[in-house]
Amino acid sequence: ADSRTTTGAYIAGPPLVHTAANLFKEMCYRYREDLMAGIIVAGWDKRKGGQVYSVPMGGMMVHQPFSIGGSGSSYIYGFVDSTYRQGMTKDECMKFAANALALAMERDGSS
Repeated sequence: ADSRTTTGAYIAGPPLVHTAANLFKEMCYRYREDLMAGIIVAGWDKRKGGQVYSVPMGGMMVHQPFSIGGSGSSYIYGFVDSTYRQGMTKDECMKFAANALALAMERDGSS
């Protein structure tokens, strides 16, 4: 089968966020014995707007309102829980993400 067809991609247009997440899901499942990290796929497309998918080790795909991960993520759960809200504007999202990254990097020695 044509992989572009099985993942829902369209030949004449940019890939959908769901399609990209599904491709990562398939790779994470196929190489589950060799991979040592989960993946966060986020983006915007004309069909569904903004989307976030978490693909943990093992190859499951979870649609979420937001996702955090990595060595600095343990430092920002409180910030994210108290600050994130549905329906933020693009500018609010950019500020939220920048603040979350800055806080995580400030505390995490591996960032």
